[in-house]
Formats: sequence, structure tokens, C-alpha cells
Amino acid sequence: MERYLPRLLEVEIEEELSATGGILIEGPKWCGKSTTAKQFAKTVVELQRPDVFRKYKAYADMGEENLLTGEKPILFDEWQKIPELWDYIRAYIDQGGVRGHFILTGSTKPIEDKNRHSGTGRFVKVLMRPMSLWESGDSTGEVSLGGLFEGVEKISGTNDHNLNRLAFLICRGGWPETVYDNERAALRMPRRYLDVLLDADLAGMDGIRRSPARARAILRAYARNISTPAKMATIWRDVEANDAALDPKTLDSYIGAFEKLFVIEDVGAWSPSLRSKTTIRTADTRQFTDPSLAAAALNITPNGLVDDMNTFGLMFESMAVRDLRVYAGSLGGKVFQYHDAKGLEADAVVHLSNGEWGAVEVKLGGSDSIEEAAKNLLKLKERVNTDKMGEPAFLMILTGMQYAYRRPDGVMVVPIGCLKN
Repeated sequence: MERYLPRLLEVEIEEELSATGGILIEGPKWCGKSTTAKQFAKTVVELQRPDVFRKYKAYADMGEENLLTGEKPILFDEWQKIPELWDYIRAYIDQGGVRGHFILTGSTKPIEDKNRHSGTGRFVKVLMRPMSLWESGDSTGEVSLGGLFEGVEKISGTNDHNLNRLAFLICRGGWPETVYDNERAALRMPRRYLDVLLDADLAGMDGIRRSPARARAILRAYARNISTPAKMATIWRDVEANDAALDPKTLDSYIGAFEKLFVIEDVGAWSPSLRSKTTIRTADTRQFTDPSLAAAALNITPNGLVDDMNTFGLMFESMAVRDLRVYAGSLGGKVFQYHDAKGLEADAVVHLSNGEWGAVEVKLGGSDSIEEAAKNLLKLKERVNTDKMGEPAFLMILTGMQYAYRRPDGVMVVPIGCLKN
């Protein structure tokens, strides 16, 4: 029996099940949704199995009461295969005023249906991402993001990740199946993911025929622009060099499909109140849900990353954003990025629902880059109108180095291998 790796999302799932009739756990394929959902379910309906699908599709078509029969909570795995389930479950919840009876999981956002009820008040959507380094056992967890928000002033921690290990963690990704695999097997997983995505999932999601070769070329162009605010026109030109027939509307269709399949997830802009009139750039930063998918799209290996430090730095930032999103989500927060017209940037801004915020610069390593990052963070602190936004809870440089410490200027230097929620 495979060992189950606990997920930070479990706390949110438990809380939401106690408050609403059902929850919908969304996220990329193979990130662990089903395995985690099964920790809470008493009846499991695996709709990806052909025999189970045929039976429950017949129940749905006939309005059979057996559709929702079983000890609660009932898990409908990959529920979007039978979209009618949504309205049947909603009606059941309305009728009985029940709580915690249904768990739905899905690796594809369902096709928009104007006749389908939104489910507001009956369902709560929960997003599961691939594992952070803390969840996969690759972080010591000696520095807590929540602790930084609580005002911890002294930090310490040590991890032993060198460049080779960090490159492997980027290319392996946060897929639960790979944690106990040998390195060669673990590195095959993201490539297999893309093969399944392009050969099956992309066509099956909405019935629209899309070229796997074109889709792969678009993902490759997206990966070449990872962790940058590249405009869609830049990505289009990158692809057009080898695909003259591609028009911008077709590109938008493919990008929309990748978003619905939880493959790409850009980072939106943070728009704080500033002390002076400075234009904030609103372009999103291009990101994948997991850096391993970008590495697989570029067909790059851990050794290839170490030989190309520029790409390594961009991929490292992608892994950092993934982890920050997981940690921030467990604290009720979101991750944004900041970039203004004067050239001042922050790779990540963690903003909690209560208004507290902290700014993060991501640097793979090097004393010069640490100094530059600290200056940027302190400039950002001065530029933000703290009378309206409040003082930052912390300023942090998230690095690939070994030691965690607090600088004399108050900026926290935290290795990614020491951070947790």
C-alpha cells in the first residue's frame, strides 16, 4: 500500500465540509485530489472507470434515485464526466439542507452551461495544486510563512539543497506519485503528463479538435517566457516562426484550454495604494501550475538547468511561486506580483484576506543578487502608502542557498528548503 502524504489543504476541506452541503476540489491531473478526497469520503464513485461511468450515466439520464445513494460523504471522482450531477446534487442539498454530504473532484473546468446553477451556497470550490516542498518532505520547515505574518523577528534554519538537487526538484515537480520513485522514474512523470494532456485530455475536454503538435509548440513558447510578463503577442510570434497558420484567436483558444486543464496559472498584478503617482503595470507574469511541466515542455533536464543559469533562475522562481501559493492558500491568502513603470519589481506579494501583506523577491543565490533584492524590497516598502495598506508584515528574499537569517535591515533571507506554511 502506498504511503499517503498529508496535504495542507486538508484543514480547509474539513472546515468547508462542516459548513456546506458539498465541496468541489479542482486542480491539475495527478496532483493528489482523489487520494486526499478519499481520506474524507465514505462512498467513492470513480467515474474515470468505464463500467462505473456507464452505470452512473444511465442513472443520471433516467433520473434514478440510485444516483446519489450511498453512505455520505459520497465522492464523485472526475464529476465533470457527467455534468448533470451538479444540478442533481444541488437539488438534493436544497431539499434536505444537509452539510458535508458530497465531494466532487475534477481535473478540467467544466464547459460553461447557462442552464446550470452556479451552486452558490451549496458548493464551495477548493483548489489543489501540486505539492510544495514542505508537503513532499523536501523542506525542513524551520521558517513559517504564518510565523512571519505573526511578527517573528528571529529566524534560523539550514537545508542541504545544492544546485543539482534544486534542479532535480524543479524537473521532478510536486507530483505525489514521484516522491518515492528513483530519480529516473520521477523525471519521466512530467513528460508522461504532457503526453497524456496533449494526446487525450486536450481533445476530450470540450470536443474541439486541437493539434497535439501545435499545442506542444505553444506550451514550449509559454515555457520559454516563464516567470516574465511576456505579452501574448510575444508568445504568438514565438510560435508563428514555425506555424505561420496560427492566428491570435486560435492561440487564445489553446491558452484558454490549458487554463481549464490547470496547466498554466499566471500571477496577477498587485495594485496597492502608493505614496506618489506611479503607474503600476498590470500585465500578468506567465507561470505554469508546476515548474516541471515547463521543464518537460522545453525538454530540459536537471543537468541542462545547471548549464543554463538564466533558465534555472526563471524555473526556480516558478517553483517558489508554486510553494508560496500553497502556503498562502492555507493561510487564507493569495499571491500576486508587483511591477511599476519605474522598473521596481517584487516577484511575489503574499496578501491575506485580512489585509496583511508581505513582499518577496526570489533569487537562486549569490551575495550580489541578495543585496539587490533587499534594496528593491526596501524601496517597495517606501513606495507603498502604508497609511492605507499597513506596514508589510515582512520583506523576504526566497533563495536556493543553505541558511536562513535576518539581515540588519530587517529583510529575511529564507532558503526554499526551509520554508513552510
